Amino acid sequence: MATLAGTAPVPAADSGEEAGGRAGAGAPRGRWRRHLPPYLAISPYYVLFAVFGAFPVGFSLYLSFQDWDGIGDKRFVGLQQYEWLLKDSVFWHSILNTFQIWFLSTVPMLLLALVLAFLLHSQVRFSAAYRVAYFIPNVTSMVAMTIVFGSVFAQSGLANSMLRAIGVDGVGWLSSSLGIKSAISIMIIWRWVGYNALIFLAGLQAIPTELFEAARVDGANSRQVLFRVVVPQLRPVILFAVITSTINGLQIFTESQVLFYSDDPGTTGGPGQEGMTVVLYLWQKSFNDLQFGYGAAMGWLLFALIALFAIINWRLVSGSDRDDRRGIALLRKGARDGR
Repeated sequence: MATLAGTAPVPAADSGEEAGGRAGAGAPRGRWRRHLPPYLAISPYYVLFAVFGAFPVGFSLYLSFQDWDGIGDKRFVGLQQYEWLLKDSVFWHSILNTFQIWFLSTVPMLLLALVLAFLLHSQVRFSAAYRVAYFIPNVTSMVAMTIVFGSVFAQSGLANSMLRAIGVDGVGWLSSSLGIKSAISIMIIWRWVGYNALIFLAGLQAIPTELFEAARVDGANSRQVLFRVVVPQLRPVILFAVITSTINGLQIFTESQVLFYSDDPGTTGGPGQEGMTVVLYLWQKSFNDLQFGYGAAMGWLLFALIALFAIINWRLVSGSDRDDRRGIALLRKGARDGR
């Protein structure tokens, strides 16, 4: 009996280990079955991203080290594409054009968008209709609108007719360097000012009303409220708008391509190639001249420029947060004391 009693627990322990082993083996399988449906539900996005996003990016990097016309065999050339690119005068001219157009369009656009958002935030009748109207240009076909703007900026178009009506000589919108860049900049402003105004409006609606009340009690006018209350509070939103506008502004293509379309590569970008942007030059080299490796190298250099410029803008816009926080704290203290 003692022997039986002493040996009785042993089979029980063995059976417990076997049961635990089976449970342990089945647990990962059960977790996998439980998590499989959600992963399957979101898998189409990752499959599409891998095919149409990650693979093209990786292939373009590989292609930037190759000499390829799109049909024949690829020939490895190492860093030669980048060396040729740095010596290409047309490429540097296109960079200068791109930055000039970006400056002429982005700075006025963001200022105008901020003012429009401030006005919409006030008690304005039919504000919902204005919001819809401001956003319509952003969803309109830019190709169609560029054709319309091309007729407006023609030598005898609407823009010059209005200038002559007030006694000003016509401007060579599509023939002079400043005119070409101004015409493209106006189209960019027209397209993006409403979008950024709605972004700023969303940020304005998140600002505590006590700050506006404190500013009004202290006798601040609308301009002071805009620049001393609204702008400091909107700094993160302004940073977002500046960076996205920088990314979009350095990838200008449609406006220049449609305005100055030509089968002759020498006239791409208009007279003197003053409308030639980096992306337009990339397109010309890749799809007109069939230099896909050269175009890929240009795309990666453009990526580096956009990243560098975005970092510089981020440092400039977010540089004085401490002073802004101190000013806002004083305004809030004044509002509490007033109550």
